[in-house]
Amino acid sequence: MHSTLTRLRAGTTLLGPAFVAAIAYVDPGNVATNTAAGARYEYLLVWVLVAANVMAGLVQYLSAKLGLVTGRSLPEILRDRLPRPLRLAYWGQAEVVAMATDLAEVLGGAIALNLLFDLPLPVGGVITGVVSTALLMVQDRRGQQPFERVITTMLAVIAVGFAAGLLVSPPESEALRGLAPRFADSDSVLLAAGMLGATVMPHAVYLHSALARDRHGRAPHLLAATRVDVTVAMVLAGAVNTAMLLVAASALAGHEGVDSLDGVHAAIGAELGGGVALLFAVGLLASGFASTAVGCYSGAVVLDGLLKVRVPLSTRRVVTLVPALVVLGAGVDPTFALVLSQVVLSFGIPFALVPLVRLTASRTLMGVHVNHRAVTTAAVLVATAVIALNTALIYLTVR
Repeated sequence: MHSTLTRLRAGTTLLGPAFVAAIAYVDPGNVATNTAAGARYEYLLVWVLVAANVMAGLVQYLSAKLGLVTGRSLPEILRDRLPRPLRLAYWGQAEVVAMATDLAEVLGGAIALNLLFDLPLPVGGVITGVVSTALLMVQDRRGQQPFERVITTMLAVIAVGFAAGLLVSPPESEALRGLAPRFADSDSVLLAAGMLGATVMPHAVYLHSALARDRHGRAPHLLAATRVDVTVAMVLAGAVNTAMLLVAASALAGHEGVDSLDGVHAAIGAELGGGVALLFAVGLLASGFASTAVGCYSGAVVLDGLLKVRVPLSTRRVVTLVPALVVLGAGVDPTFALVLSQVVLSFGIPFALVPLVRLTASRTLMGVHVNHRAVTTAAVLVATAVIALNTALIYLTVR
């Protein structure tokens, strides 16, 4: 019994990197798309979340695997394989995607502070930036494991905040029909693409390879533990996303104004009570704080890996915060800004997924840990599906 507990404790110490990456899967963009899907189409698109979570789990495992087997992050490997002009262009697109990611996440934190304390959005954006900087200082000064513990705690807060509504309004048995893949109209395709785009995030792909490498070094013998880490983290993230949709489907269907986060909050308060609405706002706040810190960390990993340029995390936090504060200060409609950020993210997904699949399928690079043919086939199908749906998102949004 004692030896079993010892092994269990030893195993849990290996968990952590995937929980940091999983924050990207429960950010404010996910909240907006998942609640809109439930409110407009009830349980129709549950299957999209299940499929997206399985896809994301495979992608994140391959990213962590790359870091553990090679001892290097995805951006570092690309640095040695791309000529300088392409490296600069690649970094440029990754930087634009990072700023778009930051826009959605800072906006989510600002909206949550507005809901909780009636603060103006620009003031909420500044506070979100300050808090995320404090979170990054934990990583900068105390190391990765304390940072992982802080982010995992915030993930737990997010889970409680977004799943609390299920206790008051549990889903109907009809929810099981949502596991059958189907669409209702072109708008449901657009929303499904947005849900997928908000789930498979480029910055999480770049970051996870560095998180695994920094935590364990070059350690291919930990691949089994990494599979557990990724599975537990992605199941939790998937459960939170599904809870958002189920709450919206069971309690918010037919409500007006639920295409915005403040509208969702108001509808939850009207249908499920002030306590559930308060927990929703707290979950949204934790989501904004944690996701913007993780996104900023990812941008630093890309910059260092591709160009060998190291910028203090606090400095980078200020630089990437500025575009988000400009948008908030200009009075741009928050819902439009969230949609725009998801479209920009869609452009960045192929640049993360295609190299990841190719590199982990390279025997020269991965040696005996090269992907099995079935894994490579699954990864190619996932990348193709994600890129195709995000292309549809761009087209339908522009149209």
